[in-house]
Amino acid sequence: MKLTAEITLYPLQDYYLDIIKATIDQINTYTGVEVSTVPTATIMVGEYEDVMRVINDIVAWSFEKYGKCVFVTKFIPGYNAFE
Repeated sequence: MKLTAEITLYPLQDYYLDIIKATIDQINTYTGVEVSTVPTATIMVGEYEDVMRVINDIVAWSFEKYGKCVFVTKFIPGYNAFE
């Protein structure tokens, strides 16, 4: 099943812009998922399992690397935001 996910990160540290940029860079290392970053969110489109793997990995990676962060994510199943 195709899935579109929009994810926004709110780091709870003073150097939040660096954390956001590093997280976007990390997301862009994954293959099998189309990614587009807009000023307020990053949009990912791909097969459900692939998108969820990226989200799972990125959330765990950010918590381990930066500590407390807030993620807000929207999911639209069966939809390709890039078509």
